[in-house]
Amino acid sequence: MVAEKTYNPISGWFPLIMTIALFIAGPLLFISGAIGLGYPGGAGFVLRMILGVVLFATAFISLFGFMAIAPNQARALLLFGAYKGSVLKSGFFWVNPFFSKKRISLRVRNFETGSTHTPEQKSAEGKVVQKATRTSGRPSKVNDRDGNPIEISAVVVWRVVNTAEALFEVDDFEDFVQVQSESALRNLASRHPYDSHDHEVSLRGNPDDVCDQLETDIQERLDKAGVNVIEARISHLAYAPEIAAAMLQRQQAQAVVAARTKIVEGAVGMVEMALDQLAEQHIVELDDERRAAMVSNLLVVLCSDRHTQPVVNTGSLYT
Repeated sequence: MVAEKTYNPISGWFPLIMTIALFIAGPLLFISGAIGLGYPGGAGFVLRMILGVVLFATAFISLFGFMAIAPNQARALLLFGAYKGSVLKSGFFWVNPFFSKKRISLRVRNFETGSTHTPEQKSAEGKVVQKATRTSGRPSKVNDRDGNPIEISAVVVWRVVNTAEALFEVDDFEDFVQVQSESALRNLASRHPYDSHDHEVSLRGNPDDVCDQLETDIQERLDKAGVNVIEARISHLAYAPEIAAAMLQRQQAQAVVAARTKIVEGAVGMVEMALDQLAEQHIVELDDERRAAMVSNLLVVLCSDRHTQPVVNTGSLYT
């Protein structure tokens, strides 16, 4: 594993002044030497011409040592394939002209799983022929823990924190982040059910816990690439179209059962309270048969999904 090293370059302003001076002094020495070749002592003028060429060549080569780094940008420096360090601060600098300078962004980035990124294409002259594009994310189809096909996608926010690992440990760290995030999302979806009613962690019922697990899973996969996952959130979650209608009916049935259960619990409590208060206040004395009839009538009134139509008894209680 390549360890990141911080390289501290010198400011580029003084080397810039020296380079400009060499660009001026080199041609002047060459021209003055060429003019003096017709005079006695021509060997000294030849040396002056050679010195002028050397100064001009030195100034030209030093131009390749200048670099300007914007905020949240970095440069990894290599000398004939050997890693020498990374410049992590912004500014105008000068380094060894023979360094290869690989640019890498330290800015926060995000993407949605299922999206496709097409890099920009340049011609032989360096002109951009086709700009970089990114398609909208398409949800991934995967089976949850219960075997139900679902569609799921997530948004991952990340940034590079180790330039050496990002450049040298993986082939293409951006593609690596996307592929590993997709794999972690599929693995997470297969470990949990879409929905649960027994207080078990589910994809729909516990979004915060699921997102925390997803962030941890992605981070474990991306540690070797020098990437830090800032946030991972599920952006789309639904049953697959082929079972969506059936699952909707099941959810509706479960909702109806849950509502009826709550209604029955409340009705039984109200009936119990009514019988207790009638007995405590001695309003009416009911035998077991009339008590059972009263309980039945109250439960019908309280549990019915339609308005009841009462029948008023104008006779005695037992007629």
